[in-house]
Amino acid sequence: MSSLDHLRQWVGKTETRMDTVTAAPIDALAATLDRNARPCKAGDGLPPLWHWLYFLPRPRASELGSDGHVRRGGFLPPVALPRRMWAGGRLCFEQPLRVGEAVERHSTVEDIQLKQGKSGALVFVRVRHLIQGALGGEVTEEHDIVYRERPDPGAPKAPSRAAPAEAQWSRDITPDPVLLFRYSALTFNGHRIHYDRSYCLEQEGYPGLVVHGPLIATLLLEGLRDQHPEAIVRAYDFRAVSPIFDTESLSIHGRIDGDSVRLWALNESGELAMEATAGLSSRMET
Repeated sequence: MSSLDHLRQWVGKTETRMDTVTAAPIDALAATLDRNARPCKAGDGLPPLWHWLYFLPRPRASELGSDGHVRRGGFLPPVALPRRMWAGGRLCFEQPLRVGEAVERHSTVEDIQLKQGKSGALVFVRVRHLIQGALGGEVTEEHDIVYRERPDPGAPKAPSRAAPAEAQWSRDITPDPVLLFRYSALTFNGHRIHYDRSYCLEQEGYPGLVVHGPLIATLLLEGLRDQHPEAIVRAYDFRAVSPIFDTESLSIHGRIDGDSVRLWALNESGELAMEATAGLSSRMET
């Protein structure tokens, strides 16, 4: 049996988690993102992507690998490649989840693909989540995870991609270690690339702490919320292009055209790090 055949035995594997949309993580993330927001109360709608504060795996310390992640081979397949990152996702926000709502997430491993990239082998795992709440909240999400080899230090740098369009708004952000630590803590993310500098430099070969992909995706939508607080996001599609580190600044940009919004993040050199599209509702709700 080939390695891919072995991994594909995980296709169709399911997992169900229960949680409650409590207020404390929402207020903590608002503070982490430096938002001037009032404390949330029961019945308030959860902003898009903030459901990532819930359904958090809580493995015991003895169940973690050397990188701070849970050891492989449980719900997710035991891919042997050393690096793993959140590559992107596609979401539909059918109805907002609300503070105080009991929620359930049903997850399914939908696909596993082996590809050959310029830096070596890549394994892509796609997981589908269906989140439903007792009060009618519903979110569907396809989550893309990529596993890859460590790059050859002497390999040439991949060519950068240009920003997708002229921005209508922009904002510079300093992804300092405190921001990364607080976001890791809020999402119970033990992956050492986000807070352990010596591990990043000595074990992973990164130049600094890696900014979380979900954090960048959230910052893009927060930029939209700042510019158009009345906008109702119904769909969101984002893809990581290249990593951003805490040794550089990042900037978020957006452009709204009718019911669609283009969003993107650039590193300090102006290279594309993430691109996204948000679909907006054509009607407003109360």
